[in-house]
Amino acid sequence: MRLVLSSRNDHKLRELEVLLAPHELTPLPADVELPPETGSTFAENALVKAHAAAAATGLAAVADDSGIAAAALDGAPGIYSARYAGPDADDGENLAKLLREVRADGDTRVAYVCALVHVTPDGRETVAEGRCEGRLTHQPRGAGGFGYDPAFVPDDYDDGRTMAELTPAEKDAISHRGRAARELLAQLADA
Repeated sequence: MRLVLSSRNDHKLRELEVLLAPHELTPLPADVELPPETGSTFAENALVKAHAAAAATGLAAVADDSGIAAAALDGAPGIYSARYAGPDADDGENLAKLLREVRADGDTRVAYVCALVHVTPDGRETVAEGRCEGRLTHQPRGAGGFGYDPAFVPDDYDDGRTMAELTPAEKDAISHRGRAARELLAQLADA
């Protein structure tokens, strides 16, 4: 099945191309404008984007909304993860703010959360969610991944590596996006 990704994030496109195989994932056309993320949950934000892409292209669309939730911050930054340090902040600025706000000697539990949705041109919705638990390290390391990956140590491996130090296959096996993608594929296969 050919799907349009309702995102302009190249990192997400590369990850989801692998995770959603054998479906063909195509980038969002340049002339399609994405609506603002005004939802109160990851799923609401993903659905708004997917509906917009499906309506604009006439293709089934997938969208994700994802982020990091820190226990010490009552789940923040959550849906604001991509713009945590401000609307024009980059990954480094967002990570630096999180590391300032979560004390190294305090509760460093974090979770990556992802809502991945599929919307058909006629409006049918499929929603899948994935979660990856871990802890925050205040010594970011690794060159892989993006976003908060250099400071996220997943519970799934006991060797202390951050998400940015994992191979792409290791990350896909445990990541919030990987888990959501496998759940979405299972739901689509059953439909």
